[in-house]
Amino acid sequence: MTMDPLPDAPHAPRRGRPRDAARDRALMDATLAELQLHGYSGLTTAAVAKRAGVSTATLYRRWRSKEELVLGAAQAWAEELGPDHDTGSLRSDLSRLLHDKAAALDGPSGRLLRAVLGEAAHNQALADVLMEQFVLPLQARVEALLGRAVDRGEIPADQDSSVVGEMVIGPMVSHTFLISHTPGSRPGQEMAERLLPYLLRALGARGE
Repeated sequence: MTMDPLPDAPHAPRRGRPRDAARDRALMDATLAELQLHGYSGLTTAAVAKRAGVSTATLYRRWRSKEELVLGAAQAWAEELGPDHDTGSLRSDLSRLLHDKAAALDGPSGRLLRAVLGEAAHNQALADVLMEQFVLPLQARVEALLGRAVDRGEIPADQDSSVVGEMVIGPMVSHTFLISHTPGSRPGQEMAERLLPYLLRALGARGE
């Protein structure tokens, strides 16, 4: 996961000395840590500032409220699925996407998503950021790999990429977030392997 560049606070005025990237990074790290410990409702800007080793005044010069701070964290920890490469077949394209999704869920972006999903149900600004940073990139990658598969003649042309994206997101998130796993297990990667043949059959892939 890369955090460069970090987002600016929404509508925050630019004045005074240039922003300190290292301090911004520390604040985003601290926000993620506090979200994991206390969730959105229990997070306070004072706790984030203390964990980051800065004053609350420094935090508020960057993000003017708790909501803006969490929105900034969601953007900073946006899901990184990796580049979309044509591997030559639908099976390998889809397998790579599923494993990339699993790796993202096991990393910082997944930890942030777990901490803020409940709040997003009644916070439209946060829901919009999660849609933009987590859902739309996956749907775009699904659309691209389905298009290639249609061009190769591997699947019928009447595919709904948004539905296929939901078929990827739903099982991966629910299995990783909601089911208890033994320490050291890799639930996302395991689900990626199990989900692949079902997705191929659902898409009508030739030979599946």
